[in-house]
Amino acid sequence: MAEMTLAKALNASLRRSLAHDDRVLIMGEDIGTLGGVFRVTDGLKKEFGGDRVMDMPLAESGILGMAVGLAFKGFRPVVEIQFDGFIYPAFDQIVTQVAKLHYRTRGNVRMPITIRVPFGGGIGAVEHHSESPEAYFAHTAGLRVVTCSTPQDAHAMLQQAIRCDDPVLFFEPKRRYWTKGEVDEDAIDRDDVLPMGSARVVVPGTDVTLVTYGPLVATAIDAAAAAAAGSGGGDADAVSIEVIDLRSLAPVDVDTVVASVAKTGRLVIAHEAQRTGGIGADLAAEFTDRCFYHLEAAPQRVTGFDIPYPASRHEEHFLPDLDRILDAVDRTMGRRPALYAGAVL
Repeated sequence: MAEMTLAKALNASLRRSLAHDDRVLIMGEDIGTLGGVFRVTDGLKKEFGGDRVMDMPLAESGILGMAVGLAFKGFRPVVEIQFDGFIYPAFDQIVTQVAKLHYRTRGNVRMPITIRVPFGGGIGAVEHHSESPEAYFAHTAGLRVVTCSTPQDAHAMLQQAIRCDDPVLFFEPKRRYWTKGEVDEDAIDRDDVLPMGSARVVVPGTDVTLVTYGPLVATAIDAAAAAAAGSGGGDADAVSIEVIDLRSLAPVDVDTVVASVAKTGRLVIAHEAQRTGGIGADLAAEFTDRCFYHLEAAPQRVTGFDIPYPASRHEEHFLPDLDRILDAVDRTMGRRPALYAGAVL
């Protein structure tokens, strides 16, 4: 076990993937000599050479087009989109080519392309650098969409994505790049490693199921701790929140969430992306349908607002936080907003 930041865990995962399979190539803007804007690819070009860690022109559509051709020839390209808002020029390639070619060729062609996307806000960035575009791709049949929240998951899941024969959108929560945690670098080779498509119960609980992913998992854990302390620290008002890290957005691990909601009878869903058409809307509908007779209250969504991402000085008002999550928990419990330890609602 070694302590790493999430960014360092991704770097170690890429290094291991390059060493494990000569077909793995890394492509992107400023990923070679510079090592990426977040230094996730730092040192990889020096170690593996410019033929396998390739600096590309500022043309996301061209980068993905080249990745499609390489996948046709048997390679396993890993494409870095420098920032979430830069993925849109490549949207046509991803949705009309990458996602469709396996089906279009009746299974004769695989597209083992991994597309790494730093996503979400919280870093004080300028326009086009704090998007949450995951719903566009989760809506697209033929793509796997996953996201990590811890250094351990980052390390294991990225290798799983690269080894997968399906195209994978791998969303990395950029404001958690500096989060540290223990990483077992050999976990990928063990039989007990959690599959890429499985959700994880992060905090067990009995009263409310809180489903989230990526950057908000840490916030959800804080919310569970605050709720467990109760209003003003009293045990009588404590709420036991079960936190589920969804990890995979397409496909969704339905069974893990259904089992939790059947136990708690209440559901809160949180994500940074805008509310309308977001992942949370689909999850709320799906689990209302599947868990209708278990639910004690309507599911609640805690999301970004239906506006363009605001200027950095206002982003703290846009992003779901501890207070807004606890307020949603209160609503599922039939309470008025109350005081929790460390949080005023």
